[in-house]
Amino acid sequence: MKIAIAGAGNVGRAIAKELIGNGHQILLMDKDPKAIKIESVPNAEWLLADVCEIAALDRANLTSCQVLIAATGDDKANLVTSLLAKTEYGIPRVVARINHPKNEWMFDESWGVDVAVSTPRVIAAIVEEAVAIGDLVRLFSINQGSTNLVEITLPEKSKCVGKTVGEIELPTGVILAAIIRDKEVFAPAKHDTFSSGDELIFVATTASEALLKSCFID
Repeated sequence: MKIAIAGAGNVGRAIAKELIGNGHQILLMDKDPKAIKIESVPNAEWLLADVCEIAALDRANLTSCQVLIAATGDDKANLVTSLLAKTEYGIPRVVARINHPKNEWMFDESWGVDVAVSTPRVIAAIVEEAVAIGDLVRLFSINQGSTNLVEITLPEKSKCVGKTVGEIELPTGVILAAIIRDKEVFAPAKHDTFSSGDELIFVATTASEALLKSCFID
Protein backbone atom coordinates (compact mmCIF):
# COMPACT_ATOMS: atom_id res chain seq x y z
CA MET A 1 0.00 0.00 0.00
CA LYS A 2 1.25 3.49 -0.82
CA ILE A 3 0.98 5.97 2.05
CA ALA A 4 1.75 9.69 1.97
CA ILE A 5 2.90 11.35 5.18
CA ALA A 6 2.63 15.13 5.43
CA GLY A 7 5.25 16.30 7.90
CA ALA A 8 8.73 14.80 8.09
CA GLY A 9 9.53 15.74 11.66
CA ASN A 10 10.20 13.24 14.42
CA VAL A 11 6.61 12.01 14.39
CA GLY A 12 6.38 11.66 10.62
CA ARG A 13 9.69 9.86 10.34
CA ALA A 14 8.83 7.47 13.18
CA ILE A 15 5.54 6.59 11.49
CA ALA A 16 7.33 6.10 8.18
CA LYS A 17 9.88 3.69 9.66
CA GLU A 18 7.15 1.63 11.28
CA LEU A 19 5.08 1.41 8.10
CA ILE A 20 8.07 0.60 5.91
CA GLY A 21 8.89 -2.20 8.33
CA ASN A 22 5.39 -3.53 7.69
CA GLY A 23 5.98 -3.57 3.94
CA HIS A 24 4.32 -0.33 2.84
CA GLN A 25 5.55 2.21 0.29
CA ILE A 26 6.02 5.61 1.91
CA LEU A 27 6.17 9.17 0.61
CA LEU A 28 7.42 11.76 3.14
CA MET A 29 6.67 15.44 2.46
CA ASP A 30 7.74 18.61 4.23
CA LYS A 31 8.19 22.26 3.26
CA ASP A 32 11.21 22.77 5.52
CA PRO A 33 14.49 21.82 3.80
CA LYS A 34 15.97 21.03 7.23
CA ALA A 35 13.35 18.29 7.68
CA ILE A 36 14.42 16.47 4.53
CA LYS A 37 16.73 13.97 6.20
CA ILE A 38 16.84 11.26 3.57
CA GLU A 39 19.43 9.23 5.44
CA SER A 40 17.05 8.89 8.42
CA VAL A 41 14.49 6.95 6.36
CA PRO A 42 16.42 5.89 3.24
CA ASN A 43 13.72 3.54 1.96
CA ALA A 44 11.10 6.29 1.74
CA GLU A 45 10.40 8.58 -1.17
CA TRP A 46 11.03 12.21 -0.19
CA LEU A 47 9.50 15.43 -1.47
CA LEU A 48 10.25 19.04 -0.51
CA ALA A 49 6.75 20.52 -0.72
CA ASP A 50 4.22 22.69 1.07
CA VAL A 51 1.48 20.18 1.82
CA CYS A 52 -1.13 22.96 1.90
CA GLU A 53 -0.61 23.85 -1.77
CA ILE A 54 -2.36 22.08 -4.63
CA ALA A 55 0.62 22.47 -6.97
CA ALA A 56 2.88 20.73 -4.47
CA LEU A 57 0.41 17.93 -3.88
CA ASP A 58 0.07 17.47 -7.64
CA ARG A 59 3.81 16.79 -7.78
CA ALA A 60 3.33 14.21 -5.03
CA ASN A 61 0.91 12.27 -7.25
CA LEU A 62 -1.46 11.74 -4.36
CA THR A 63 -4.00 9.96 -6.54
CA SER A 64 -1.70 6.94 -6.38
CA CYS A 65 -1.91 6.82 -2.56
CA GLN A 66 -4.43 4.83 -0.56
CA VAL A 67 -3.77 6.65 2.73
CA LEU A 68 -2.62 10.11 3.74
CA ILE A 69 -1.34 10.84 7.24
CA ALA A 70 -1.32 14.53 8.20
CA ALA A 71 1.41 14.51 10.84
CA THR A 72 2.77 18.06 10.95
CA GLY A 73 3.08 20.00 14.19
CA ASP A 74 0.55 22.56 12.94
CA ASP A 75 -3.15 21.71 13.32
CA LYS A 76 -4.14 24.20 10.63
CA ALA A 77 -1.81 22.54 8.14
CA ASN A 78 -3.09 19.09 9.08
CA LEU A 79 -6.69 20.16 8.52
CA VAL A 80 -6.01 21.82 5.17
CA THR A 81 -3.97 18.86 3.95
CA SER A 82 -6.66 16.42 5.05
CA LEU A 83 -9.37 18.37 3.25
CA LEU A 84 -7.36 18.61 0.04
CA ALA A 85 -6.44 14.94 0.16
CA LYS A 86 -10.06 13.88 0.46
CA THR A 87 -11.78 16.39 -1.82
CA GLU A 88 -9.18 17.01 -4.53
CA TYR A 89 -7.48 13.61 -4.72
CA GLY A 90 -10.10 11.22 -3.40
CA ILE A 91 -7.76 9.47 -0.96
CA PRO A 92 -9.83 6.72 0.69
CA ARG A 93 -8.31 6.99 4.17
CA VAL A 94 -7.11 10.18 5.84
CA VAL A 95 -5.54 10.09 9.29
CA ALA A 96 -4.74 13.37 11.04
CA ARG A 97 -2.62 14.24 14.06
CA ILE A 98 -4.15 16.60 16.64
CA ASN A 99 -1.49 18.70 18.33
CA HIS A 100 -3.71 20.77 20.61
CA PRO A 101 -6.72 19.11 22.31
CA LYS A 102 -8.76 22.32 22.05
CA ASN A 103 -8.83 21.83 18.27
CA GLU A 104 -10.11 18.25 18.42
CA TRP A 105 -13.69 19.21 17.55
CA MET A 106 -12.62 20.32 14.07
CA PHE A 107 -11.01 17.02 13.08
CA ASP A 108 -13.99 15.31 11.49
CA GLU A 109 -15.43 14.41 8.10
CA SER A 110 -16.19 18.05 7.28
CA TRP A 111 -12.40 18.50 7.02
CA GLY A 112 -11.86 15.19 5.26
CA VAL A 113 -10.56 13.41 8.38
CA ASP A 114 -11.46 9.73 8.75
CA VAL A 115 -9.39 9.09 11.90
CA ALA A 116 -8.09 11.76 14.26
CA VAL A 117 -5.29 10.90 16.67
CA SER A 118 -4.84 12.94 19.83
CA THR A 119 -1.73 12.05 21.82
CA PRO A 120 -3.24 13.05 25.21
CA ARG A 121 -6.30 10.89 24.52
CA VAL A 122 -4.19 7.92 23.45
CA ILE A 123 -2.02 8.22 26.57
CA ALA A 124 -5.11 8.46 28.78
CA ALA A 125 -6.58 5.35 27.13
CA ILE A 126 -3.36 3.42 27.67
CA VAL A 127 -3.28 4.39 31.35
CA GLU A 128 -6.93 3.46 31.82
CA GLU A 129 -6.45 0.16 29.99
CA ALA A 130 -3.57 -0.71 32.27
CA VAL A 131 -5.43 -0.11 35.53
CA ALA A 132 -9.12 -0.48 34.81
CA ILE A 133 -10.66 -3.83 35.71
CA GLY A 134 -14.40 -4.12 35.53
CA ASP A 135 -14.88 -1.04 33.39
CA LEU A 136 -15.17 -0.20 29.71
CA VAL A 137 -12.19 1.66 28.25
CA ARG A 138 -12.41 3.38 24.88
CA LEU A 139 -9.08 2.81 23.16
CA PHE A 140 -9.65 4.42 19.77
CA SER A 141 -12.38 6.08 17.73
CA ILE A 142 -13.02 5.50 14.03
CA ASN A 143 -15.63 6.43 11.47
CA GLN A 144 -15.81 10.03 12.73
CA GLY A 145 -16.32 8.87 16.31
CA SER A 146 -19.44 6.78 15.67
CA THR A 147 -17.53 3.51 16.15
CA ASN A 148 -14.91 2.70 18.76
CA LEU A 149 -12.36 0.09 19.68
CA VAL A 150 -13.11 -0.66 23.33
CA GLU A 151 -11.67 -2.94 26.00
CA ILE A 152 -13.17 -4.64 29.03
CA THR A 153 -11.11 -6.58 31.57
CA LEU A 154 -13.39 -9.12 33.25
CA PRO A 155 -13.48 -8.92 37.06
CA GLU A 156 -13.83 -12.06 39.17
CA LYS A 157 -17.51 -11.35 39.80
CA SER A 158 -18.41 -10.79 36.14
CA LYS A 159 -21.59 -12.68 35.27
CA CYS A 160 -19.87 -13.90 32.11
CA VAL A 161 -17.05 -15.78 33.83
CA GLY A 162 -17.51 -19.50 33.18
CA LYS A 163 -19.86 -18.94 30.26
CA THR A 164 -18.96 -19.55 26.63
CA VAL A 165 -18.76 -16.90 23.92
CA GLY A 166 -21.76 -18.47 22.24
CA GLU A 167 -23.87 -18.11 25.38
CA ILE A 168 -23.53 -14.32 25.51
CA GLU A 169 -25.84 -12.35 23.25
CA LEU A 170 -24.04 -9.18 22.21
CA PRO A 171 -25.94 -5.94 21.64
CA THR A 172 -26.59 -4.79 18.09
CA GLY A 173 -23.58 -2.90 16.75
CA VAL A 174 -20.98 -4.87 18.74
CA ILE A 175 -18.39 -7.40 17.58
CA LEU A 176 -16.05 -9.28 19.90
CA ALA A 177 -12.76 -9.00 18.00
CA ALA A 178 -10.22 -10.65 20.31
CA ILE A 179 -9.54 -12.09 23.74
CA ILE A 180 -6.23 -11.47 25.49
CA ARG A 181 -5.35 -14.03 28.15
CA ASP A 182 -1.98 -14.51 29.82
CA LYS A 183 -0.42 -12.16 27.23
CA GLU A 184 -1.69 -14.31 24.35
CA VAL A 185 -4.20 -13.03 21.80
CA PHE A 186 -6.72 -15.28 20.10
CA ALA A 187 -9.82 -14.92 17.97
CA PRO A 188 -12.88 -15.92 19.98
CA ALA A 189 -14.80 -19.06 19.02
CA LYS A 190 -18.28 -19.94 20.24
CA HIS A 191 -16.98 -22.71 22.52
CA ASP A 192 -14.34 -20.52 24.25
CA THR A 193 -15.07 -19.87 27.93
CA PHE A 194 -14.65 -16.47 29.55
CA SER A 195 -12.24 -16.32 32.50
CA SER A 196 -11.56 -13.74 35.20
CA GLY A 197 -8.90 -11.30 34.01
CA ASP A 198 -9.62 -11.80 30.32
CA GLU A 199 -9.14 -8.62 28.29
CA LEU A 200 -11.92 -8.44 25.73
CA ILE A 201 -11.47 -6.24 22.68
CA PHE A 202 -14.63 -5.08 20.90
CA VAL A 203 -15.54 -2.98 17.91
CA ALA A 204 -18.68 -1.16 19.02
CA THR A 205 -20.85 1.76 18.03
CA THR A 206 -20.93 4.59 20.54
CA ALA A 207 -24.66 4.02 21.06
CA SER A 208 -24.10 0.36 22.02
CA GLU A 209 -21.39 0.90 24.65
CA ALA A 210 -23.75 1.18 27.62
CA LEU A 211 -25.49 -2.05 26.63
CA LEU A 212 -22.14 -3.75 26.13
CA LYS A 213 -21.04 -2.79 29.62
CA SER A 214 -24.24 -4.22 31.08
CA CYS A 215 -23.57 -7.56 29.34
CA PHE A 216 -20.15 -8.13 30.89
CA ILE A 217 -19.87 -5.97 34.00
CA ASP A 218 -23.11 -4.78 35.56
